[in-house]
Amino acid sequence: MSLKARVALLAVGWLVLISGLHAYWNVNWAAVLNDYRPVAQRKITVAYLPVTCQLTCPVTDYISKYSTAGEEFLPRMFQGFPEIKEALISNRVQAAFIVAPLALALKAQGVPIKIVYLGHRYGSAVVVRKDGPIKTFADMRGKTIAIPSRFSDERLLLFRAMKVWGVKPSEIKMVEMAPPDVSGALAAHAIDAFVMGEPFPSQAEMAGFGRVLFQARDYWPDYMSCILVVRQDLIDSRPEVVQVLVDGIARSGLWLDTSKPHREDAADFVGRFYYNQKPALLRWALTKPMDRVTYSPLAPRKADFDMVRDLMMETGVLNKKLEFEEYSDTRFSDKASIQTPWRYEPGIATAR
Repeated sequence: MSLKARVALLAVGWLVLISGLHAYWNVNWAAVLNDYRPVAQRKITVAYLPVTCQLTCPVTDYISKYSTAGEEFLPRMFQGFPEIKEALISNRVQAAFIVAPLALALKAQGVPIKIVYLGHRYGSAVVVRKDGPIKTFADMRGKTIAIPSRFSDERLLLFRAMKVWGVKPSEIKMVEMAPPDVSGALAAHAIDAFVMGEPFPSQAEMAGFGRVLFQARDYWPDYMSCILVVRQDLIDSRPEVVQVLVDGIARSGLWLDTSKPHREDAADFVGRFYYNQKPALLRWALTKPMDRVTYSPLAPRKADFDMVRDLMMETGVLNKKLEFEEYSDTRFSDKASIQTPWRYEPGIATAR
């Protein structure tokens, strides 16, 4: 064989090797193979965003891999709620973590989904520049504040604060902005403040230019934002699978709230393997202080959702008075109430 032929063969070999490694490391083979299973045996796909309000999704996936039953579902990360909404409607995902107002809005539009669990409590904050002129919420008059969406609890949180301070909605300019962009916009003076879920308030704090003006709990006791919804056809055809999902999320929430080391471990593996965020950022959001975001109890409560619904109608983003029973299914959270935290510690190869 000539030298030229050997070089060409070697080049082809390297190409095959690199392509194989790329496929091994970057293709989600579990998802690919799942599509070839009978429908009744497929694992469901759950959509989530890289925010601490939805941390129970990757935590459940990571820990359950070490359990005797194996992974319980296939998580799929998105970058925004509009994309999750479309995937949910088209059945490309069967369950999703979305904000509560968006879930109610989708239900009002006829999308067949039900709320089955919460993702967290607390975890959102209004952030201003550390050296800026805003000292109280009254100073927000005439200022620009970024919100994640018009269908967000953060927007409703602002309206609750406005009532307390006597600020009119017309006196504040709200702009919708993707959460990953808000810290940079605040640092560049493109906005005067933002209201977002973690870890973005922590990101501005860690960078030294942001200061938390107030936490969500200051104006909204038992505040919730992200919730877990499931398609109605899955509930009807495979309720046992939905129960496994809710049980896993419940156990992850209890595990996260058990100790600081658990939260620090979660910050490490979620940051590296799921969110592509620095673990130090997630550690800050999860431990400074420990109740900055909480993950139990997470059963949906009628009073909480009635408040969200009424605020949505009052602020013009919902024109239909939905009743709690129309958009929620609490039988799964009722059964999950007996669950205990995962028996899993860092460095242990098994979980129960």
